[in-house]
Amino acid sequence: MAETTPPPGGADVLEPQPAQPAPASQADAKETIILAPTIDESIRPFAFKASDEDLADLKRRIAATRWPDRETVADDSQGVQLATMQKLAAYWANDYDWRKCETRLNSFPNFITNIDGLDIHFIHVRSKHKGALPIVITHGWPGSIVEQLKIIEPLTDPTAHGGTEEDAFDVIIPSMPGYGFSERPKEPGWNPPRVAQAWITLIKRLGYERFFAQGGDWGALMTELIAVFAPPELVAVHTNMPSTVPPEIFQALRDNDGPPAGLTEEERRAYERLEVFFYHGLAYANQMGHRPQTLYGIADSPVGLAAWFLDHDIASYQMIARSFDGTPEGLSRDDVLDNVTITWLTNTAISGARLYWEALPRNSSGFGIEKNNVHFFEPFGVATPIAVTQFPDELYPVPKSWAERAYPKLIHYGQKPKGGHFAAFEQPGYLVDELRTAFRPLRN
Repeated sequence: MAETTPPPGGADVLEPQPAQPAPASQADAKETIILAPTIDESIRPFAFKASDEDLADLKRRIAATRWPDRETVADDSQGVQLATMQKLAAYWANDYDWRKCETRLNSFPNFITNIDGLDIHFIHVRSKHKGALPIVITHGWPGSIVEQLKIIEPLTDPTAHGGTEEDAFDVIIPSMPGYGFSERPKEPGWNPPRVAQAWITLIKRLGYERFFAQGGDWGALMTELIAVFAPPELVAVHTNMPSTVPPEIFQALRDNDGPPAGLTEEERRAYERLEVFFYHGLAYANQMGHRPQTLYGIADSPVGLAAWFLDHDIASYQMIARSFDGTPEGLSRDDVLDNVTITWLTNTAISGARLYWEALPRNSSGFGIEKNNVHFFEPFGVATPIAVTQFPDELYPVPKSWAERAYPKLIHYGQKPKGGHFAAFEQPGYLVDELRTAFRPLRN
């Protein structure tokens, strides 16, 4: 259940202006005035507490899982392996404590506000340092605001985390529509451009006159869309999953004749990873893009939901599997289950999946490399200052040459030695360092 007790530190609540009363009768006015509905732009404090009944039901469902046979191969080529899922389920049912994540979530100021007819949840932490600039950070799929919790304190309180006062940010982390604590849309239309426009509205409603934006996965797309819309308040953006793949690379992938001649070693590595992703890593996206409502199993089975989330990309899956084997790197077992559990408790598995349906035009055959597909990583005209960080285990390691070609105002290109798709979640220190470095020259 959701509570509306004020978060620590209190909150300013913006009250909507009351509408003027209509005349009591026609005799009271020369003409009847039809008033537009009052738009509620208030910002309301929010906190979340799962019921004991919901948590007990979660454990009961995990224990009642009907397991399939083990895969018939010795590797992960058939998908998420039985041994990994059984270890995950045992830990989830017997040792995992959601209340720890819940307490951490509620330790930050959480709010709800209505934007474009939908209640949007967001965390908003103001820095104690003067001159802090706001940054809106967007999560992706399979994700939630849990992905960004580790970077809040280093960004807002840099002097306690290896930085200076001049590195301070105010941090805004919204839950995308249909994810986590944001409202689930009841009608179609909440596509990526609409989400990006909602974030611009949110920043203005909070009273900011300048801001930065950052994201990975869907958050990267929303961030680049904000850059395309280029509101005057926007200073610059940062992405750890950039859209830079040149058209000749898509053509080479379609032709399936191998990488084009003349690629650098860095570009060739990117091509090879794109080949793996487009030929073997898109099943989840095409299912959700075409038929998200069919995925009743992930709304009904917590183990089914966890397996669906784990199978996002092979590098992330293998890292998570190692964590449940006792070798955590990047993500701990609790990290993984915090992210799955918030989706389970808010019943947002299907509403989150629909974002792929919203992003896939009905005349497209899917997410892929064919000419009539929607192309992940295809440039779409960012002319705003942008910074890029390459993490080596991202879906593809973006070459600097592609970033320079796609972004005429590339202000920073960084490479980190470790990390993958969930950068803020896996390697928060590296991401914070990149944001400080990239945006420091633009603060004045």
